[in-house]
Amino acid sequence: MPIPPPRPDMSAEALRPSVNGLRVRACRVSREVRGAGRVLDDVSVEVVPGRVTAIAGSSGAGKTVLLQTLAGLVAPTGGEVLHDGAPPGPPGPEFGFVPQEDIIHRELPLRRTLVYAAGLRMEPGTSGGDVLDAVDRVLDTLGLTERARTPVRALSGGERKRASIAVELLTRPRVLFLDEPTSGLDPVTGAALLRTLRTLAEDGTTVVLTTHVLADLLRADQVVFLSTGGEVAYAGEPGTLCEAFGVGTVEEVYEAVAGGVRAEGVERGERGVPEDDAGRPDGPAPDGRTRRERVGAVRQWALLTRRGTALLLHNRLSVAVLAGSPVMIVAMFAVLFRAGAFDPAAPDPGSTAMIMFWIAFGAFFFGLTYGLLQICTELPVLRREWLAGLRIGPYVASKLTTMLPVLAVADALLLVVLRALDRLPAAGWDTYGSLFVSSVLASAAALALGLLASAAVSEPGQATLMLPLLCFPQVLFSGAFVPVPRMTVAGKAISWAMTNRWAFEALGSGVGLESLWRSGGSPAGPPLLASYGESFGHPASRGWVVLAGFALVFLAWTWVVLARKCRDGVARDRAGR
Repeated sequence: MPIPPPRPDMSAEALRPSVNGLRVRACRVSREVRGAGRVLDDVSVEVVPGRVTAIAGSSGAGKTVLLQTLAGLVAPTGGEVLHDGAPPGPPGPEFGFVPQEDIIHRELPLRRTLVYAAGLRMEPGTSGGDVLDAVDRVLDTLGLTERARTPVRALSGGERKRASIAVELLTRPRVLFLDEPTSGLDPVTGAALLRTLRTLAEDGTTVVLTTHVLADLLRADQVVFLSTGGEVAYAGEPGTLCEAFGVGTVEEVYEAVAGGVRAEGVERGERGVPEDDAGRPDGPAPDGRTRRERVGAVRQWALLTRRGTALLLHNRLSVAVLAGSPVMIVAMFAVLFRAGAFDPAAPDPGSTAMIMFWIAFGAFFFGLTYGLLQICTELPVLRREWLAGLRIGPYVASKLTTMLPVLAVADALLLVVLRALDRLPAAGWDTYGSLFVSSVLASAAALALGLLASAAVSEPGQATLMLPLLCFPQVLFSGAFVPVPRMTVAGKAISWAMTNRWAFEALGSGVGLESLWRSGGSPAGPPLLASYGESFGHPASRGWVVLAGFALVFLAWTWVVLARKCRDGVARDRAGR
């Protein structure tokens, strides 16, 4: 593929940077990755506003690592990166980074999704009208106005790429980094996307992208071509790329670079600085912008809770699980247990114990299944929003406040239906209030455990595999089938870590199993009571305290895992590219 000569508009005046763009300079940068060795070697390059800069090279050349390093997401092992003449600060709303993964939820209509994203990114105090204006502006800029009401999942691949870019443009970023934005797109869609990026550059945004697509090089203003060893083999205008290697096509450039050839005049450590800009000093942006203030934690939590609720209601599978799980549990109760097990005149001690256990396990199962897919399915979105200023605490809290009311309703319905089916005793509000609190706290602890597991895994398939692994110990060591006093020392120790044990005991205490078995007249009562020992001899509030403690510990642990994943995720070097 031969490269045409430079376009006529590539004059110094046409390339004069806008006052809003960010100037990025890498000075003799090296980067080493554990297990992969040195992936960047003495790289120097300069990116100026008003240009589209494309980073090219074979697989393993370090394109993504260089992009992350220029963005300031990873620190170089050697050398330095400067943004407007100073070391990069923490990313914020004025910084845009679009990874290969989608960084936008797929369930909601596009415009509504962007409204939530804008609420998290734009400055505190921004009015609702200004948020909508910003959303409409980026939709128009990216040619997505006609698709504003379309669910993101129904957009084409190219439209979803533009939707991810739209999220970044809501705050008018000074710099936009994109990791292979045209990968997987057809030539026409890829060309349209590059034209959009050129428009953004001409409007003042500094644009840097990595690419495997040869045609992208023709549409860039500057090409940085990396060799397999992570060195700069060429840095300059695309029109002179082939000439610099003495070949006729870009394909031959790849072959030449793979053979260790560098362009004429490119030495180790030489900066890729366009002649038009070589003498321009570094310095802060002329408009003197300061870093935008982050949205407050309470507002972030409220926005995330509203968005989480909307996502939940728009996901048909989630709605089906929410509605189907209680129905399934109630059906199991109706088939397994006879009515009247709690009749004071003729109680069935074995059935009453098992009913309490299955209520505990039902509450656990609700919470765990609702939590397992809450985080792992949106990690790329979380990481990018974290870079834009999202706090992990409000994010985790929003998951709890989104799902816990649903779980409370499911637990309440379960108790109501079981009472209507005569699988629970005729008792007052104090008894059923105790059962309800025990069930909700059991669900809350299980939900927190599910969130922790969801945060710990790397993909939804792994979360699904975690379900039986987390459920079986809760069944075996709850103390229902093998009472805790009859367990081995190791079994007793494990049971202390099982939330289902404390829910089972709290439910049994709340319904008064101990007094029912003593006074019911059933010959099975006293022996069964003896085998359970003091399991139901404590007030239900003891179990409540333990369950609430587990929930807080799991949520705090989730916060730690997500904070680490956000830091490591944006800094993870994919040496294979």
